[in-house]
Amino acid sequence: MPPVDPAELKQRKIGRVLTKLGKVSREVVHEALEVQKNRKVLLGQLLVEMGHITQKDVQEALAGQAGMAFLDLTGIEIPPEVAAALPAETALAYQVVPIEFDPKTRRIKIALKSAKNFRAVDDLKLLMGFRVEAVVAEEAQVDAKLQKHYAGQQSSVGELVTELASDTKLSNLASKSPAVGAGGGAASIDLDSVLEASEDNKVIKLLNLVLLQAIKDKASDIHFEPFEDEFKMRYRIDGVLYEMVPPPKHLGPAITSRIKVMSNLDIAERRLPQDGRVELQVGGRPVDLRVAVLPTMHGESVVMRVLDRSNVELSLDRIGLSPDYLRLVRTIIERPNGIVVVTGPTGSGKTTTLYAALNELNDIETKILTAEDPVEYDIDGLCQCQMNAEAGLTFARALRSFLRQDPDVILVGEVRDLETAQIAVQASLTGHLVFTTLHTNDAPSSVVRLLDLGLESFLLTATIEAIVAQRLVRTICARCREEFTPTEEQLMELDLRPEAIRGKRFFRGRGCDVCHNSGYKGRTAVFEIMVMDDGLRDLIMKEASVAVLREEARRRGMKTLRESGLAAIYEGLTTIDEVVRETFSDE
Repeated sequence: MPPVDPAELKQRKIGRVLTKLGKVSREVVHEALEVQKNRKVLLGQLLVEMGHITQKDVQEALAGQAGMAFLDLTGIEIPPEVAAALPAETALAYQVVPIEFDPKTRRIKIALKSAKNFRAVDDLKLLMGFRVEAVVAEEAQVDAKLQKHYAGQQSSVGELVTELASDTKLSNLASKSPAVGAGGGAASIDLDSVLEASEDNKVIKLLNLVLLQAIKDKASDIHFEPFEDEFKMRYRIDGVLYEMVPPPKHLGPAITSRIKVMSNLDIAERRLPQDGRVELQVGGRPVDLRVAVLPTMHGESVVMRVLDRSNVELSLDRIGLSPDYLRLVRTIIERPNGIVVVTGPTGSGKTTTLYAALNELNDIETKILTAEDPVEYDIDGLCQCQMNAEAGLTFARALRSFLRQDPDVILVGEVRDLETAQIAVQASLTGHLVFTTLHTNDAPSSVVRLLDLGLESFLLTATIEAIVAQRLVRTICARCREEFTPTEEQLMELDLRPEAIRGKRFFRGRGCDVCHNSGYKGRTAVFEIMVMDDGLRDLIMKEASVAVLREEARRRGMKTLRESGLAAIYEGLTTIDEVVRETFSDE
């Protein structure tokens, strides 16, 4: 049978594709469709079960359906220069092998295991600057090629940095585009040299390796920072920054420009801050990188925020709430109206807590609208709005429109001014449940912050249902966890006496390969939840101080952040050092 052009098969139903390829007859497809009516199974898989086709036939049909050719890799040898076009880390991360490569046109032909891995094509265009042609091959054949050409060849950042330091071509290109001029002003730059340096394979390979390593280690941020005598690369894991082997300083502009090219920013603009975004598919999961470029005295500082949804537990019972607090939060968010405030500094997990609450309420009967800056995670079932101050879309303006959209639940990313606070109050008074965030030290001080914005105390008492303050503490590594006896000095940091801890057990991490010898792996939250009642509302109307509000809330059962931290220590989740670092004394 003559070969079929994949373009003829694109977007056709799988049954028609299999028929066109000559794998089955129309009668067999109709027979399988009749059987499928009583079974929830894919047609291709059903035909395999019935013995009409093989799994390879299904793979070939899916490739045709996606408009890709199916290639048998048997007898195809990959030249070393073609294999070298794709770094081992990238080939293994995306599970693809190069078949052909033209360095002049940067055209590359790759073999995928599945037509569903189409995002690998987009990512290779973005990360490597390639013109990509993709074909599909059998999984076993792709695995064999990966093993033959890339097994054990992954470079470390250190090895690549050493290689880059001795590259005279890059040094010459970099000399034509200095990061800053005399006195820290912007120097004249050779844009062609900057672009050429940013497209150098070694620079691309280094940046890709840093990105893949950061995603693998579950980093939340990657920092590229220019200083007077060096260019640093650091990433933040569990709230703590770790430094990578720094590349030569002269490569800073090339690395920064490569990031700007990937995120569609202007590489010629070095005087103003810029924000961009990169979407990747790593290891079969979507990863968003939020890019922020800031001009500094010694060049452009770049921070990439890694938003990997697979690392985030969007469930109330997975964010660190104790059983009592979990029941309390579920009671609060089931109220028909009112305002729930989540407060804490930047990076304290407020957004994750709010998403977890919205996820709990997210069902077919509930209309949920969110106003965020930025939208960090795209969640099915939520109508999410990205704020755009330059275009005039502010929290206040979005909220006014929200009230005409007939929502049940509203999320306001942050109350930053009186106008936003007033509209949130109006939404609450008209029968909506409103979630929002503030930046304050604890729950009682949120009341003072809202009054300071200009909100009337009677409106505050009529609408606020609960205020949740939180902090993130690192959890002890399960691999190297050990029990120990704290010193008297450590107990004094927690305002504890030896007699107060009788029968209590304390743990710490020794440090191992799994936790990068830090003793910690992952983070959990500690909470302080102040639920409004008549007694607290009376104090707010009398404009009581934060100390008075805190004392009254504690009398009514509120556990402070320090008390929640102590409970986490006694449960063996975290250490004394972490609780002292993230919470303050109740005395």
